[in-house]
Amino acid sequence: MKRTLILGASPNPERYAYKATVMLAEHDHPVFPVGLRTGEIEGHQILVDTPVIENIDTVALYVGPQNQPMYYDYIQSQIKPKRIIFNPGTENPELIELAKNQGIETEIACTLVLLSTNQY
Repeated sequence: MKRTLILGASPNPERYAYKATVMLAEHDHPVFPVGLRTGEIEGHQILVDTPVIENIDTVALYVGPQNQPMYYDYIQSQIKPKRIIFNPGTENPELIELAKNQGIETEIACTLVLLSTNQY
């Protein structure tokens, strides 16, 4: 199972980050939702700021490109994931290049679709 940090988590059930957190957990992936505000997603506490979480396989990104620069160092230096999934609307050539230079795999895809088609 892939330890997944959901960056841009929200307690709003209508948001895709919320849906991804639920679906990842249903597929037995350990989830670590990180957002701007505290809250809960079906029993998973939303962590705020830039919590250090070790051994993260995947960052599922739900933060728009204009708000990503504040997370560059966090992702690359603290989290050090094996891959970043750029969900629809989060595509960012600058972060993709930075990640690749650090040996982090990048994928422009939808986490929900990847899970639904057993490609996660």
